[in-house]
Amino acid sequence: MIVLGIILLILGFALGIYVLWAIGIVLLVIGVVLWILGALGHAVGGRRHYW
Repeated sequence: MIVLGIILLILGFALGIYVLWAIGIVLLVIGVVLWILGALGHAVGGRRHYW
């Protein structure tokens, strides 16, 4: 999810499509939050590990 967010950020910025840029930011933030929760040992989505 983090990689997809970064790709959408780059595409949205390069092509001037601000909707892609906004979606990229949202996906990037959600991916980072899930990554932090998984690293802290919390179950994410019913799983012990978030990959």
